[in-house]
Amino acid sequence: MSVHTNIKKVTTHTLLEMKRRGEKISMLTAYDFSMARIIDSAGIDVILVGDSASNVMAGHETTLPITLDQMIYHASSVIRAVNRALVVVDLPFGSYQGNSKEALNSAIRIMKESGAHAVKMEGGREIKESIERILTAGIPVMGHLGLTPQSIYKFGTYTVRAKEEIEAQRLQEDSLLLQEYGCFGIVLEKIPAKLATVVSKDLSIPTIGIGAGNGTDGQVLVSHDMLGINNEFSPRFLRRYANLYEDIGRAVKNYVADVKSADFPNQNEQY
Repeated sequence: MSVHTNIKKVTTHTLLEMKRRGEKISMLTAYDFSMARIIDSAGIDVILVGDSASNVMAGHETTLPITLDQMIYHASSVIRAVNRALVVVDLPFGSYQGNSKEALNSAIRIMKESGAHAVKMEGGREIKESIERILTAGIPVMGHLGLTPQSIYKFGTYTVRAKEEIEAQRLQEDSLLLQEYGCFGIVLEKIPAKLATVVSKDLSIPTIGIGAGNGTDGQVLVSHDMLGINNEFSPRFLRRYANLYEDIGRAVKNYVADVKSADFPNQNEQY
């Protein structure tokens, strides 16, 4: 029997075992109770409370504006809905870069106030001290390499990363360093599929890809993109499994029409 179907509660150890057995890991974002309950009940392995909430829930252009308090709010909402999935929460921009003590305090607040299971951080060797300090508190850390949206103003573009040999070499080195520091897994975002496959084979910890091909140990998408709630974002790596933008719009239009015509509520829908 597969690890996925046999497990009642996904842990970081579960993901390591899934990698060892060659079982793919499924991961989606969630930011609220209702969506998290649906995703968890459907059998997702990992739920990421992403700082993409800044874009998806608040309408910001980047992930930078979201605060630690807001991430804790979203994470708390998700945790209350989840019975099975491992819940990983992004440390937001400004809550860990360049200050390992602040990184530890931020991670402790997320775990203590939301009940989350792990945190995720963007970057490689430059956040070594922060990762190691968080791990001393017993908090699991997931890494994130490749396109790191919190550094978008440094990159200046959302295009594919690590296409050049020097950057690809650094990414490979950083992935091994993150494993060495103690990360239980790494998200690889928007890098060449061939590189992601090589990195995944080099590591004993699982990799989760987004726009990184199918050679990674698992995949993650933003749920609002995958469900077609957001219809303005169409990168090559996105597969839409529904078109809820149109479905919800159609339902609202029908509701408006029924209210205007006094068809709703009917005799059976009143007391």
